[in-house]
Amino acid sequence: MTIPEIENGVQTTNTLSNNLGAKITKFGIGGIYVAMTIIYLWFGGMKFTSYEANGIHGFVSNSPLLSWMYSFLSIQGFSNFLGVLEISVGLLIAARVFSPKLAILGGVLSTGLFFTTLSFMLTTPGVFEASLGFPAISVVPGQFLLKDLGLFVVSIFIVGTSLTALEHKTK
Repeated sequence: MTIPEIENGVQTTNTLSNNLGAKITKFGIGGIYVAMTIIYLWFGGMKFTSYEANGIHGFVSNSPLLSWMYSFLSIQGFSNFLGVLEISVGLLIAARVFSPKLAILGGVLSTGLFFTTLSFMLTTPGVFEASLGFPAISVVPGQFLLKDLGLFVVSIFIVGTSLTALEHKTK
């Protein structure tokens, strides 16, 4: 993208990449990919511990989308499955360095995961703090789940920026 500028009465063009705002944006986009990779690798790794498996049990067991998984997987078995999925998503997002297609897949899977965790706000007891009235939510699990709204939107952003990179690569 070019931006017209006037220097000494002559119109010139300055590429957007030479502007401070563009440099900060580029750094921020890279930071988003790195942060999401770290989040997924860390959270995914924790899923292999009984601490984490028991920690997510209350969310999963109250979810119509996921509770059926406990009919054929143990609490730890489901958590291990989720750990493999989360680590895979983290690696797919990190793969953006060499493959926008893989990052698109990671972003789509991430969007689905965070959509699912956001649905827990409707199914997990104790999310809303009734004594304070609407829109008050509890610290845990309410605010803990609400932060996933930001991660959901970041996941969509990853899909969009990766798709844009792929489109520019094919031109």
